[in-house]
Amino acid sequence: MIRAYVFDAYGTLFDVQSVSAVTDAAFPGHGEIITQVWRMKQLEYSWLCSLMGDYQDFWSVTRRALTYTLGILGLRPTEQLFEDVAEAYNRLAAYPDAAEALAGLTGVRRAILSNGSPAMLQALVGQSPLAPFIEETISVDAKRCFKPDPRAYELVEERLGVTPGEVMFVSSNGFDIAGAKKFGFNVARISRVPEAALAAELAAPGPLAASAFYRALRTQEEALGHAPDVVVTSLSELVARRRNG
Repeated sequence: MIRAYVFDAYGTLFDVQSVSAVTDAAFPGHGEIITQVWRMKQLEYSWLCSLMGDYQDFWSVTRRALTYTLGILGLRPTEQLFEDVAEAYNRLAAYPDAAEALAGLTGVRRAILSNGSPAMLQALVGQSPLAPFIEETISVDAKRCFKPDPRAYELVEERLGVTPGEVMFVSSNGFDIAGAKKFGFNVARISRVPEAALAAELAAPGPLAASAFYRALRTQEEALGHAPDVVVTSLSELVARRRNG
């Protein structure tokens, strides 16, 4: 029996692509490439820090990833402009169906498990319409490691008092889906980028957009043998499936 729905934050409840308005305003003509490389490097640095045993919280990782991204583009912002752009990760837009979906999950516990630092998550969730529907906002910072390290997923048991088999873990990130399934959770994948549509986009002649490259690497199911239990195209569909049994 599912007693808790636990959501990833970045890319699942909150749209990481929404920083593009800030990056393009700060660096006209470079917004798309900054947005995509920044996010890919942010995740890569989280994994590198975990593997190296050199934990730095997600705010530090996010800032270092932005430094890398701007550096490879030869962009040299003022200190204030850098801070303004970095702050965009604390003001991500929630997906349009997120609040309604969370509100519809009655009778179960609702929580977030995220790589975000406590301060980042407090800012992000607190400014969003999702706050009234989230019982616990859990940061991996307590374990000083990042998902998909199994220690990160242990926090769900510790904070919510549920077993892995009583959890439906929800994510749109392939690495997170694989890690959560390997840990023992029931897993729902939010597939916002259909495989066939992505394949057609990647096969189309002409230059490949940076956003397409990102979608190819980060929005699909990983081929690691840890498949999700449920695949839906939206958070709303997830709620509808639960209501329909």
